[in-house]
Amino acid sequence: MRGETDDSAGSPAGDDHGCILCGVIADAGADRANYVLARHGGCVVILNRYPYTNGHLMIMPERHVSSFNDLADEEATAMYELLRIAESALLQRMGAEGINGGWNLGRCAGAGIEGHLHLHVLPRWSGDTNFMTAVGGTRVISQSLEDAFDILAPAFAPSGPPYGDEDEKVAEQ
Repeated sequence: MRGETDDSAGSPAGDDHGCILCGVIADAGADRANYVLARHGGCVVILNRYPYTNGHLMIMPERHVSSFNDLADEEATAMYELLRIAESALLQRMGAEGINGGWNLGRCAGAGIEGHLHLHVLPRWSGDTNFMTAVGGTRVISQSLEDAFDILAPAFAPSGPPYGDEDEKVAEQ
């Protein structure tokens, strides 16, 4: 895969080797345009441009590494911290009733972007699936990426959001 390195140290974010994720990460001046919600501890959280559901997030290290085993301890901790914030943000700010999450390591496991480790975090609601994907090969997303960004961004603000208060929920599905 273009963008994958042979060394376990990984490549810095600015050295993208054609990796689409590295390109987004390196373009720090365009975080909103690239739907980057947060940068923390050498990791980022972004909205997926091709979501399965509204608010589909991806959490990844800034460095181009292909597995959890290649992460520095600080990066692994930062990914986990961002995952915790993402969970709360999706539940509290988007009103998700559940969450799917995971990662695909290798093409045979379904990785669309190989070589740059990333976690998928997807909010779910009762009845959020329909026949359009199976019959029409089309996903129905009822919210723009811009609207999802505006709803979720405060949860990732450096000052931190107030969690646990139902009044903080911005969007009802």
